[in-house]
Amino acid sequence: MNEEFIRQRITELRIQKNVSEYKMSLDLGHSKSYMQSISSGRALPSMIEFLNICEYFDITPFEFFDTDQNEVLILKELNNEAKKLKKEDINLLIQLAKKINSK
Repeated sequence: MNEEFIRQRITELRIQKNVSEYKMSLDLGHSKSYMQSISSGRALPSMIEFLNICEYFDITPFEFFDTDQNEVLILKELNNEAKKLKKEDINLLIQLAKKINSK
């Protein structure tokens, strides 16, 4: 993994969240061009800013670097909703996922 991975991953997550570079920059408390400077390769976030970005996406640093999870934000949402279900409903959800995956 390298700097380009970090830039691409931030962009991918930002698009999944359906938020513009401008809005994300302002939401993180920076100038309107902050995210654009990262995605263009002119800058990289500091460690504290990286952690703030992870928090913005409601993911852990591990989830950020987990390349097996392309749709990490959607999976996170599914997981959060599944936590609210009764055990029987979770089992139904698992059966549905298995049925879909077997096609």
